[in-house]
Amino acid sequence: MEAFEPTIIAFVCNWCTYTAADLAGTARMVQSPRLRLVRMMCTGMVDPKYVIKALLSGADGVLISGCHPGDCHYINGNYKARRRVKLLNEILTGFGFDERRLKLTWVGASEGNEFAATVNRMVEDIRALGPSEAAAVQAL
Repeated sequence: MEAFEPTIIAFVCNWCTYTAADLAGTARMVQSPRLRLVRMMCTGMVDPKYVIKALLSGADGVLISGCHPGDCHYINGNYKARRRVKLLNEILTGFGFDERRLKLTWVGASEGNEFAATVNRMVEDIRALGPSEAAAVQAL
């Protein structure tokens, strides 16, 4: 039996986290290839239905990452994201998802090393949790 390798969907801010992801890649920093980036203009534009759809479609985890609070290019988008993630955690736990499958982080444009570390940490955390129950249902 082969080892479980999680699939993580990441909704990232165009201005900060996506730039950090690009920096991590061009600097050839060691990071897990198990991440699928979805570039958003702002984390405030991440609709909760996108997160729910990703998890129900078989993603083992979802990462939302954007500008540090106070640095948002859209003034308060990251504060909206923080409120939405708090509500999403309540909804997802009500449906039986472990709240550790959804993570919100702040990664600035010049923090490629922080992005790589965040990705690697999340992959390890999700690997420890095991496959999502929704992924098992999806396979049927």
